[in-house]
Amino acid sequence: MLEETAQVVRVEADEVWVETQRRSTCGSCAAQKGCGTATLAKVLGQRRSLVRVLSQLPLRVGDRVVIGIREQALVRGSLAVYAVPLLLLLLGGLLGELGVQQHLWDNAEQASLALGGAGFVAGLFWLKGFTRRIRHDRAYQPVVLRREA
Repeated sequence: MLEETAQVVRVEADEVWVETQRRSTCGSCAAQKGCGTATLAKVLGQRRSLVRVLSQLPLRVGDRVVIGIREQALVRGSLAVYAVPLLLLLLGGLLGELGVQQHLWDNAEQASLALGGAGFVAGLFWLKGFTRRIRHDRAYQPVVLRREA
Protein backbone atom coordinates (compact mmCIF):
# COMPACT_ATOMS: atom_id res chain seq x y z
CA MET A 1 0.00 0.00 0.00
CA LEU A 2 1.28 3.46 -0.91
CA GLU A 3 1.09 5.87 2.01
CA GLU A 4 1.09 9.66 2.40
CA THR A 5 0.48 12.01 5.31
CA ALA A 6 -2.35 14.51 5.08
CA GLN A 7 -4.41 16.94 7.13
CA VAL A 8 -8.18 16.64 7.51
CA VAL A 9 -9.99 19.73 6.20
CA ARG A 10 -13.61 18.48 6.12
CA VAL A 11 -15.45 15.57 7.76
CA GLU A 12 -18.49 13.86 6.22
CA ALA A 13 -20.36 10.59 6.95
CA ASP A 14 -17.97 7.78 5.92
CA GLU A 15 -15.37 9.96 4.29
CA VAL A 16 -13.13 12.92 4.93
CA TRP A 17 -11.51 15.50 2.71
CA VAL A 18 -7.79 15.81 3.30
CA GLU A 19 -5.11 18.13 2.03
CA THR A 20 -1.83 16.63 0.90
CA GLN A 21 1.33 18.39 -0.18
CA ARG A 22 2.79 17.32 -3.51
CA ARG A 23 6.43 16.49 -3.18
CA SER A 24 9.09 15.44 -5.61
CA THR A 25 11.92 13.05 -4.80
CA CYS A 26 14.48 15.67 -5.80
CA GLY A 27 15.72 16.08 -2.24
CA SER A 28 17.28 12.62 -2.27
CA CYS A 29 18.82 12.80 -5.75
CA ALA A 30 22.52 13.51 -6.31
CA ALA A 31 21.91 15.37 -9.59
CA GLN A 32 19.87 18.21 -8.07
CA LYS A 33 21.89 21.11 -9.42
CA GLY A 34 21.96 19.89 -13.02
CA CYS A 35 18.41 18.60 -13.19
CA GLY A 36 15.60 20.36 -15.02
CA THR A 37 12.95 18.62 -12.95
CA ALA A 38 14.40 19.99 -9.71
CA THR A 39 14.50 23.50 -11.16
CA LEU A 40 10.92 23.20 -12.38
CA ALA A 41 9.77 21.96 -8.95
CA LYS A 42 11.40 24.98 -7.30
CA VAL A 43 9.76 27.41 -9.74
CA LEU A 44 6.29 25.89 -9.47
CA GLY A 45 6.55 25.47 -5.72
CA GLN A 46 4.90 22.97 -3.42
CA ARG A 47 1.23 22.71 -4.36
CA ARG A 48 -1.46 21.17 -2.23
CA SER A 49 -4.11 18.70 -3.35
CA LEU A 50 -7.57 18.14 -1.91
CA VAL A 51 -8.53 14.44 -1.84
CA ARG A 52 -11.70 12.60 -0.78
CA VAL A 53 -10.73 9.63 1.40
CA LEU A 54 -12.79 6.83 2.94
CA SER A 55 -12.56 6.68 6.73
CA GLN A 56 -13.98 4.56 9.54
CA LEU A 57 -12.10 6.54 12.22
CA PRO A 58 -13.67 9.34 14.27
CA LEU A 59 -11.71 12.32 12.93
CA ARG A 60 -11.89 16.08 13.33
CA VAL A 61 -10.81 18.96 11.13
CA GLY A 62 -7.10 19.58 11.67
CA ASP A 63 -6.18 15.96 12.48
CA ARG A 64 -3.01 14.66 10.80
CA VAL A 65 -3.60 11.25 9.22
CA VAL A 66 -1.84 8.68 7.08
CA ILE A 67 -3.79 7.80 3.96
CA GLY A 68 -3.11 4.92 1.62
CA ILE A 69 -4.11 3.43 -1.71
CA ARG A 70 -3.44 -0.07 -3.04
CA GLU A 71 -0.58 -0.36 -5.51
CA GLN A 72 -2.81 -2.43 -7.81
CA ALA A 73 -5.37 0.39 -7.98
CA LEU A 74 -2.65 2.90 -8.86
CA VAL A 75 -1.19 0.66 -11.58
CA ARG A 76 -4.59 -0.12 -13.12
CA GLY A 77 -5.60 3.53 -13.00
CA SER A 78 -2.34 4.60 -14.63
CA LEU A 79 -2.76 2.03 -17.38
CA ALA A 80 -6.31 3.21 -17.99
CA VAL A 81 -5.28 6.86 -18.22
CA TYR A 82 -2.13 6.46 -20.30
CA ALA A 83 -2.05 3.11 -22.09
CA VAL A 84 -5.61 2.65 -23.35
CA PRO A 85 -5.97 5.95 -25.28
CA LEU A 86 -2.43 5.60 -26.64
CA LEU A 87 -2.99 1.99 -27.68
CA LEU A 88 -6.25 2.87 -29.45
CA LEU A 89 -4.50 5.78 -31.20
CA LEU A 90 -1.82 3.42 -32.50
CA LEU A 91 -4.37 0.77 -33.52
CA GLY A 92 -6.38 3.39 -35.40
CA GLY A 93 -3.27 4.52 -37.24
CA LEU A 94 -2.42 0.92 -38.08
CA LEU A 95 -5.95 0.31 -39.38
CA GLY A 96 -5.58 3.36 -41.60
CA GLU A 97 -2.35 2.00 -43.01
CA LEU A 98 -3.82 -1.47 -43.55
CA GLY A 99 -6.89 0.03 -45.20
CA VAL A 100 -4.70 1.72 -47.80
CA GLN A 101 -2.94 -1.57 -48.50
CA GLN A 102 -6.35 -3.17 -49.07
CA HIS A 103 -7.29 -0.28 -51.39
CA LEU A 104 -10.06 0.99 -49.11
CA TRP A 105 -8.56 4.50 -49.07
CA ASP A 106 -6.31 6.42 -51.41
CA ASN A 107 -4.16 8.39 -48.97
CA ALA A 108 -2.29 6.51 -46.22
CA GLU A 109 -1.39 9.59 -44.20
CA GLN A 110 -4.92 10.97 -44.09
CA ALA A 111 -6.44 7.58 -43.30
CA SER A 112 -3.91 6.90 -40.53
CA LEU A 113 -4.37 10.37 -39.08
CA ALA A 114 -8.17 10.19 -39.14
CA LEU A 115 -8.42 6.67 -37.73
CA GLY A 116 -5.66 7.33 -35.19
CA GLY A 117 -7.53 10.41 -33.98
CA ALA A 118 -10.77 8.44 -33.86
CA GLY A 119 -9.03 5.71 -31.86
CA PHE A 120 -7.69 8.27 -29.38
CA VAL A 121 -11.13 9.86 -28.96
CA ALA A 122 -12.64 6.39 -28.49
CA GLY A 123 -10.01 5.77 -25.79
CA LEU A 124 -11.03 8.97 -24.01
CA PHE A 125 -14.70 7.97 -24.11
CA TRP A 126 -13.77 4.54 -22.75
CA LEU A 127 -11.78 6.26 -19.99
CA LYS A 128 -14.77 8.41 -19.06
CA GLY A 129 -16.91 5.28 -18.67
CA PHE A 130 -14.16 3.50 -16.73
CA THR A 131 -13.85 6.35 -14.24
CA ARG A 132 -17.63 6.38 -13.75
CA ARG A 133 -17.58 2.63 -13.05
CA ILE A 134 -14.79 2.82 -10.48
CA ARG A 135 -15.83 6.10 -8.85
CA HIS A 136 -17.49 4.30 -5.94
CA ASP A 137 -15.48 1.07 -6.09
CA ARG A 138 -13.78 0.78 -2.71
CA ALA A 139 -10.81 -1.04 -4.26
CA TYR A 140 -9.84 2.16 -6.11
CA GLN A 141 -10.43 4.61 -3.26
CA PRO A 142 -7.79 5.95 -0.88
CA VAL A 143 -8.48 5.18 2.78
CA VAL A 144 -7.39 6.61 6.12
CA LEU A 145 -5.00 4.07 7.63
CA ARG A 146 -4.31 5.74 10.97
CA ARG A 147 -4.18 9.03 12.82
CA GLU A 148 -0.72 10.47 13.40
CA ALA A 149 0.24 11.15 16.97
